[in-house]
Amino acid sequence: MGRLLISLVGALFLLGAAPGMALAQDAAQGRAVFQANCAVCHQAVANGHAMVGPNLFGIVGRRAASAAGFAYSPAMQHANLTWTTDQLSAFVQAPTHVVPGTRMPFAGLHNPQQVAALTAYLATLH
Repeated sequence: MGRLLISLVGALFLLGAAPGMALAQDAAQGRAVFQANCAVCHQAVANGHAMVGPNLFGIVGRRAASAAGFAYSPAMQHANLTWTTDQLSAFVQAPTHVVPGTRMPFAGLHNPQQVAALTAYLATLH
């Protein structure tokens, strides 16, 4: 009976830890996706500066077109968006569909795992 109880507690612990471990793994993969697809135009560091695109550090929860030091397109200025992970997910898949007139010259990520990983990574930057 004691071994069974220990096994059940261990299994429940692993099941409870799995989502957190998956999120951490997604964020690590998302950093690689960011480096491969976004870093040419964006920084994602505290106190970073705008490059071709705005600094993405702290983007989750931030109003669109609100990062200091970047000249946003009129379309982005009038988009009336707050960047949630869902909104970022939609935007990185099809920027011009989410914000018609955006100046972001990116066709979009089309791999759902990469999109999920990227948004998980961006959500850790605060």
